[in-house]
Amino acid sequence: MPGAPTVRPKRVPGAQVEPARLVARAAELQRAARAAAAAFRPSEAVRLLNRALRTLDRAAGGQPPPEEQTALRVRILVGLAYVEAETRNLDAGLARLRTAQELLSGLGGERQHLALQGMVHSQHGIMLGRAGRFDDGIRALDDAVAVMELAVARDAADPGALGTVLINRGLMHTAAGHPGLAARDLHRCVDIAGSAQPPAAAPSTDQLPIIAAKAHHNLGALALRVGDVPKALRYYEEAGELFRELSPSFLPKLRMDQAEALLAAGLAEEAARHLDEALPEMRRHRDHQNLAEAEAFRAAAALIDDEPALARKLATSARRRFLRRGNRAWAAIAALTRLRAEAKAPLERGRVPATLPQRAQSLAEELAALRLIDESAVATMLALRMELRRDAVDTASRLLDAVPAPRRVTPTDHRMLLRLCRAELAVARGDRRAAFAQARAGLAELGRVRDRMGGLELVCGTAVHGRELGELAVRLVLDGPVTSGTARRLFTWLERTRAQVYRYEPLPPIDDPVLAERVGEYRHLSRALQEARRDGAPVGELAARHAALQREVMRLGWRDGPWGRPRPVARLTDVAERLDGRALVSFATSGQEMVAVVVVDGRARLVRLGGMTGAVAAARELHADLDALAPDHLPAPLVETVSASARRRAERLDAQLVRPLAPIVGDRELVVVPTGALYAVAWGALPSLRGRPVVVAPSATAWLAAATARPAGGRAVLVGGPGLPAALGEVGRLRAHRPDAELIDVGRATVGTVLKALDGAGLAHLAAHGAHEPENALFSRLELTDGALFAHETARLRRPPEHVVLAACELALSRIRPGDEALGFAGALLAAGGRTVTAATTRVGDEAAAAAMADYHRLLATGRAPAAALAEATAANPLRRPFVCLGASG
Repeated sequence: MPGAPTVRPKRVPGAQVEPARLVARAAELQRAARAAAAAFRPSEAVRLLNRALRTLDRAAGGQPPPEEQTALRVRILVGLAYVEAETRNLDAGLARLRTAQELLSGLGGERQHLALQGMVHSQHGIMLGRAGRFDDGIRALDDAVAVMELAVARDAADPGALGTVLINRGLMHTAAGHPGLAARDLHRCVDIAGSAQPPAAAPSTDQLPIIAAKAHHNLGALALRVGDVPKALRYYEEAGELFRELSPSFLPKLRMDQAEALLAAGLAEEAARHLDEALPEMRRHRDHQNLAEAEAFRAAAALIDDEPALARKLATSARRRFLRRGNRAWAAIAALTRLRAEAKAPLERGRVPATLPQRAQSLAEELAALRLIDESAVATMLALRMELRRDAVDTASRLLDAVPAPRRVTPTDHRMLLRLCRAELAVARGDRRAAFAQARAGLAELGRVRDRMGGLELVCGTAVHGRELGELAVRLVLDGPVTSGTARRLFTWLERTRAQVYRYEPLPPIDDPVLAERVGEYRHLSRALQEARRDGAPVGELAARHAALQREVMRLGWRDGPWGRPRPVARLTDVAERLDGRALVSFATSGQEMVAVVVVDGRARLVRLGGMTGAVAAARELHADLDALAPDHLPAPLVETVSASARRRAERLDAQLVRPLAPIVGDRELVVVPTGALYAVAWGALPSLRGRPVVVAPSATAWLAAATARPAGGRAVLVGGPGLPAALGEVGRLRAHRPDAELIDVGRATVGTVLKALDGAGLAHLAAHGAHEPENALFSRLELTDGALFAHETARLRRPPEHVVLAACELALSRIRPGDEALGFAGALLAAGGRTVTAATTRVGDEAAAAAMADYHRLLATGRAPAAALAEATAANPLRRPFVCLGASG
């Protein structure tokens, strides 16, 4: 209509920039999702990335989006592909990745296209690898590396992006068993992180420190893959230092990988503690892939630690999680752990239903189809062992033929299982010689692995992998025809299989300022925790930090190089020559039978001692009674009641273990090599041994090494610790027998002062409160003025004292691992090169300890050898003076 006014839409301020704001918001959500995924919170990342996609849809408003929005959508979809593969399954993730590739194919701009194409290839490779498809994953990552190298050369990508792809390809090569290629990628990544400068078009190199940390983490995985446990743990520790500073969210995954390394070293309990710390955090963040892997490793730890029910439960849970994710490879590995748990009891009882070996063979085929060679071999060997229990020797033989030869990356426990299968099959065929040959070769191979280990715990833990092989050899000796050589053969096999940690001559310790700092922090924290518990204060957070720091100190103490130089296993002739009128009694068990090899006058004899159960029960009950008798001022009726009980238990032990040997040993001095629960026996409390010199050694090899060590002589050191009413007076009185001794009283008895005084001493007497730590024996301790002196610190002395007297409670106790690998405060001193340690097997009262030690030093001053002096000193009241002489004597 003419003259009608023109109607214009009302302008809303800011309306024209709304799409830009939405795009910025989507980019912000994408960055937050990356951070959540990097922090192992995949469910949160999924939520954020889906919001980012919806926000981009709003920004496009139904119109074809500009290229910058398409590029952002590609990045969002690439991230979503990974986290959906983690939280749902691989197919869901691959569908997202295909959508990203379709969008990318229509995107112009070479430089932008290069960077995004490299990202797509990289994510594709990672996802395939996480699903166990390593070869496919490597091919995708090869494409990613080629594209990223070109992108970096054209300033289209940050060098950190190339480093990330190299890390992932290195990890994939590690998993696929290509250690050389893996090392090349990972070391190149470290070089990039250390030297890269940001190109003009690259956003930043802020991620390079994290990339370096990840490279160290993966170098640890590579070292573990080729069997170098100490190097793996060192790389993991270096990565942990970086992660703690840069990104603590990586620590649960690192703890899981540290646990895997500990399992390889046979340290199942330590691995379980690492995993029990990581699992709750993984559950909280719904980190399903890592959670499932951690459950699988925890199941393996439970299996080693003889908890098959727990192993089966955890392996079943892990398998379900893997199947939900579509990860067939890991699901099959978890199924193998579950089957091993189910087969444990039937294998031990010898009654195997036909379905079990059939399931094992089917699983072996599934694992082989997934190209899991070592795991398939384990399943085949499991079927083989079960067929042998069913007397199907021909079937077992065919299965053994199907087991491939070990590769460079085949784990040690798999190698030992193959030796065991060959030995068991030889036994079934009646070929004892071949069975012994397999056991001998397997234990020698395990010894070479042990020789590379870089710490006492690692050396000890390795024995678990040869436990069944050693038990088979001992059983074959005992079940075979009894001849004049039976005892000699048993002696040799016992020395091959027990207490191997004491075969090593320690190499000089390496100064490590970080370790020293952590030990000091742990010492301070230990005291704070004790005080908090004493005051009734909450200790949850403090105790958690204390436990975590203990594990860190333990790991830092493991060095890349070997702990020591191996000595040869002692020969019977060498031991017999050195006994010089003594008798050596080496106790052992096989199944439920207890036996002793007795070496007297150059000859070894076998004595069968009946059932093991009664001796173990009596030993434990006697130990409990002596513990109860320890307090200085018990009521007289209680002392009489407990003493009567202790005498009965001592009599039972004496009747089973000592009196049957009397016709052979007569009244000779004894060298006793215990086994299992017998390590805790106060031998002087047994009636037949009261007043008789007895020295206790973890093996004949260990005794021979200590007995032939050149006496160091040197000064005497007397230390009095805090909190002992009689301690200072006791130490002062000892000056009468050691007038030239250095006296370190309570005011000066700090850890640093005492360690310095111990180094190179001829005799060191330590009067202080002490405690054995059963869960981690090398943290057994003596309480000094400024805190605890730990066993592992004494093991690092350059010149350990020749003779150490521990006038403290229960520091002769040891943690006994498979293979009679015994470690504790006294054991650490012996393993470090000490010759003689005098210590108590139970708690002991202050007054009783002071009286016993006064008598002991008086007798030593007259020239008596330690074992003889101790025998006389404890004979006055053997139930209240439960000291033993460890190592060698005179």
